Amino acid sequence: MMKALVIEKTDGKPGQVYYPLKQVDLPKPSIQPGEVLVKILAAALNHREVFIRQHLYPGINFETPLGADGVGIVVETSSPDLERQWKGKKVILTPGRGWEDNEDGPEGRYVIVGGTVGVSHGTLQEYVALPASELEEAPEHLSIPEAAAIPLAGLTAWRATFTKGRLRAGQNILITGIGGGVALFALQFAVAAGATVFVTSGSEEKIARAKELGAADGVSYKKEDWSKQLKGLLPKNRPYLDTVIDGAGGDIVMQTYGLLKLGGVIVSYGMTTNPKVMFPMQAVLKNIEVSSSLMTLLCRASMTTSFHPSKRKKVGPPSTTPRPIPWVRLNQGISTTCWKEYDVSKNYVPKQDSRFSFGSGFLEFPPFVSRFTGSYGTSSIVGRLKPHFWSWWPDDI
Repeated sequence: MMKALVIEKTDGKPGQVYYPLKQVDLPKPSIQPGEVLVKILAAALNHREVFIRQHLYPGINFETPLGADGVGIVVETSSPDLERQWKGKKVILTPGRGWEDNEDGPEGRYVIVGGTVGVSHGTLQEYVALPASELEEAPEHLSIPEAAAIPLAGLTAWRATFTKGRLRAGQNILITGIGGGVALFALQFAVAAGATVFVTSGSEEKIARAKELGAADGVSYKKEDWSKQLKGLLPKNRPYLDTVIDGAGGDIVMQTYGLLKLGGVIVSYGMTTNPKVMFPMQAVLKNIEVSSSLMTLLCRASMTTSFHPSKRKKVGPPSTTPRPIPWVRLNQGISTTCWKEYDVSKNYVPKQDSRFSFGSGFLEFPPFVSRFTGSYGTSSIVGRLKPHFWSWWPDDI
């Protein structure tokens, strides 16, 4: 048997309910031909888990463990060839199923792993059996929790920035809602690619942090004239935007079509503010393109190998061993964000913190998880277990 985290059904309307977490014992999965068994070492959270608990996500399943992102070690394989290739390696698990070869979109029904119908597992469980094709070797320069925070937000940002946004060096890009996981990855990808990055946020502190990560400047979207302010920040030799990466929706086209070049692109990976977007005739006449983008697995190898560790901008050495709390570890780079650790050994839930995008009551962890490491928008769980569950950088890996 193994331990796992699921949500427990309670009465309530979507958006008003907040399903509690429940620790369950499930059978340890058996591997089929072509599969491997992965022992989970760290799992990561996204805002998706909040939406699931609020019943604002499609296809919720109360029996499937939560979690789309995770890193583990391969402990069992189904063939000698897979054993030679994968046994004992630290791996990142792919967070989606049903999108294999078509760059334009999924071939059929596409699902994200964890907490929903269509896939029988999540990453908030001790062991996962899955096809070897759904693994990528974890980058050596990243710690386990850093690697766990890559897949869902990282792949979404990569596709939005490069596949749909077609970003190139020297271009100007606007990334809205900086502080969210996808936005932070997009920022770091764009900076590494040589673009000039501008951001929006409702927090001046987040804008300042983004500038430390390489953004040229930023404006507060709480100000009605924020697009006008942004126009004044654009470089004189290139006074327009080439691309906008947006996760809010609402009035994003109305606010930015005047800033975009002829034929500019607005890439939408979400609509957290308003599920409807106005598209005026003025945008049509400027040949503005609005493109939707979801997380795909096609670019996973490119994302994990394209940026060498030497390109990472660091603030202090990465931490590889447990440290007393409270503490803050700033660890910037192409695949990590800004971490802060909280003690949740007594089900403590951090209150809203303006530096981080998760809110009060994000997860009320059961007693077997003793620490929670959170980032701006993507966070990793790395617990010391009571008696056992997740491992905190164990000595045997």
